[in-house]
Formats: sequence, C-alpha cells, structure tokens
Amino acid sequence: MPKTLQNSVGQRPNIIFIVADDLGFADLGCYGGRPARFGDVSPVLDGLAANGLKFTQGYSNSPVCSPTRFALMTARYQYRLRGAAEEPINSKARYSTTLGLPPEHPTLPSLLRDSGYSTALVGKWHLGYPPAFGPLGSGYEEFFGPMSGGVDYFTHCASNGTHDLWHSAQGAEEEHAEPGYLTDLISERAVDVVRRMADGAKAGTPFFMSIHYTAPHWPWETRDDEALAEELKTNLFHLHGGNIHTYHRMIHHMDEGIGQVMAALKAQGIADNTLVVFTSDNGGERFSDNWPLVGGKMDLTEGGIRVPWIAHWPAAIAPGQTSEQHCMTMDWSATMLAAARVPAHSDYPLDGVSLLSTLHDASVQSPRLLHWRMNHRGQRAMRDGDWKYLRVDGNDYLFNIPADERERANLGQVHPERLSAMRNAWEAWNATMPPIPEDATVSLGYSSKDMPQR
Repeated sequence: MPKTLQNSVGQRPNIIFIVADDLGFADLGCYGGRPARFGDVSPVLDGLAANGLKFTQGYSNSPVCSPTRFALMTARYQYRLRGAAEEPINSKARYSTTLGLPPEHPTLPSLLRDSGYSTALVGKWHLGYPPAFGPLGSGYEEFFGPMSGGVDYFTHCASNGTHDLWHSAQGAEEEHAEPGYLTDLISERAVDVVRRMADGAKAGTPFFMSIHYTAPHWPWETRDDEALAEELKTNLFHLHGGNIHTYHRMIHHMDEGIGQVMAALKAQGIADNTLVVFTSDNGGERFSDNWPLVGGKMDLTEGGIRVPWIAHWPAAIAPGQTSEQHCMTMDWSATMLAAARVPAHSDYPLDGVSLLSTLHDASVQSPRLLHWRMNHRGQRAMRDGDWKYLRVDGNDYLFNIPADERERANLGQVHPERLSAMRNAWEAWNATMPPIPEDATVSLGYSSKDMPQR
C-alpha cells in the first residue's frame, strides 16, 4: 500500500479526467500496441501506466460516443436519459430540446463544483446543443471545445458543414474562431487551466478538469495535413482516406499534449495529489488495434467496449500496478466523487461503484455485474465474473472471457443453464430501465458498401 495514502483522507485531490475518442484496446504501447514507423506511439501514457495503475478489464458504458458521455457525466446508466438513446446524438439535434443532458440532472462536475471544486471542460461535449443544453448548464464553470461528435481538425467544422468550436464567456457558451490543429488547441488550453488553477489548488480550492480529445476520431488528419481540410468539408467520415500510419501519428499528437499537461502539473508542484484518469469513450474504429478482441465501435463484442484505463495519483497509487477489477465508465465518475468525499444527490443514486479501495491497493477486487444494450442490431450484453452473455441480431451467445477473449467459442449449448440464467438476469435488469424509445435513431458512418466488415 502506498506510504502516502494519508493524503487521500487529508487534502482533497485535483482531478483530471482524460477521454480519447474511438481509441482501440491495443492502440497504446502499454496495452500491447505495436510501435509506429517513427517509434513508440504513446510514451507518455505508457509512463503514466508504469507509474500508476493499469486496468485490463475496464469497459466503456457504450460502444458509441454520446451514450458513454451521459454515463460519465451522471455516474448512472445512460439508459435512464432520453438523449442517450441516440446512437449517437448527431448534428440534426442542434435545435432539439430533448436530445441532450438535462441541466437539472446532477453531474460529476456539478457535484464537485457545489462542494468547492473549480471545474473546466476542455474538448468534446457531445451531449446536446445550446441553448437547451451545454457544459455550463451541467456543472462546468468554463469550456473550450466542439459541441458535436466529430469536427475537422483545422476548420473545426462539423459533418453538416457548420463551424463548431466554442468557448465560455460571461457565463455562456459562444462560438469561437481560432486557428490551429484541434488536438494541440485542446492540449494548450488544458495546460493553461492547470497554470491558472494551481495557486487555488495549493491554497485549498482543488480543481476538476475534463480533457476530452477528439483524437483519434476521423477525419484522418495529422498536424501536417491541413491541405486535406478543404477536400473533407463535405465528407468528414473520410471514407476514401486514412491509414494506420496517420492514425498512429494522431494518437502520438494526443500523447504529446498529455505530456505537456503532466509537465505543467509538475512545474506547479501539484502533480503528487492530482488524480489523472485516462480512457476512451468506446472501442476502436477503422484503423484501431483491438487485439486480441474482435469488433469495435457500435459492437457489444469486447472490441467495442473494452478500453484502456489508466490511473495515476502518486499520493495514493503505488507505481507499477495492474488490476483485473471489472469496471465501466460510470464507476470512474463514482470513484472521483468518492476521492473528493462528495456524496451523490439523494434523488439520483449512482449506478457507478467507487474503485477507490482498488486505487489504494490494486489487490482489492470486488464482484461487479456489468450490463449493456444497443438499439443497433438489437444487441445486449452482460459480464458476470468470467462469463459474458451476448445477443446480436437475435442470436444468443455465452463466452468464458478469460479463456476466449476473441468470443469465438459459443458455450451456450455446453452450459444451457448458465446461458438461461444470465439471459434472465439481463432481462430483469433491463426491466428496471426505461424502454428504448420508438423514435430513437442509429447513425452509422459507413457500411459494407464502403469497406468489408468485421
């Protein structure tokens, strides 16, 4: 157990929650990723894992962007909110008053803010559009980034061609034009937040900052690809381009930015008591490496929902730790509230479970049932210990995940009683959630007409 564990019950930590977009399970070196042509893809994140805690059985709440972000913000199953039934929220929701995170719902940043934390979101929001929805209405005191799911890295325009870079001013979100490569702009703004909030943190006002990169989400642009922006303004899905080499470089740009944030924490003397958590909003997309998992974004097979999870907090986490604790996005939000000693709102009990004891002692593991459902292809899944129940296109499967991470050996006929019990348990859980609305939409960026499917 870390010798400085007493910090976790003394001064409350600063908290930085870093979320990548569409990063695959094995895209990082510390999760088995291959080096790029230029060398290691993720040396900074690999270093955070080596000096902190890496989870090998961590999941996202959904295999697609905005539903996971609802869970991240509320520490509750996203299915409880109408906006999260969209897979995902798309630009057609720009003037909707229903498809977004309701400002009256308590959130991770609003609960932290109300307990004395300074709060900021730097990066992607993707939880509805102003004026009905927005980061400032849900607990963030300042904001810089895009509102939609994907934007060009240079023009900062969304898939419908509208400019989509915003910042906060006089207590409101307003559109903001600023030249630059978006990954770098996010990193630079995050460093600025650290520098501005450091004195307050040292004086007893900790801060919570969400850094939500759009990298390595399409379009496939590195810092050197500004010339592509004109070509892509009507096709941000970039179906005719991209490759693993560009993709590696996009991850590396993000990794460099995270290194700048960590350097700023150290320079300000606040790195030791800052909890930094890194993950992805869902599994990988076209150029991702998910080995040994199959599937990816939009799938409830392991490749769509099992993601990297790294926690770094020198005051409370011993270096070089690995955990097989089962967890999902909303558990990390619950963990951050627990680390800050902030209770849930009494009217909105958390579905997320705190992992604080595992952070303090990686050998601590607790049973954790995990549930998912998707409108797309009628998917459902449940993880219970070694076992996973899965339904896709009306077909039910049973897998022993430690023995078969690629989900190739369907054991449903070998263990029919277990399959039946898990199916019944999933259906009992699902009965506690609102049904999927009939008007909920599924938005697919590409199909087998564009490229061979998995």
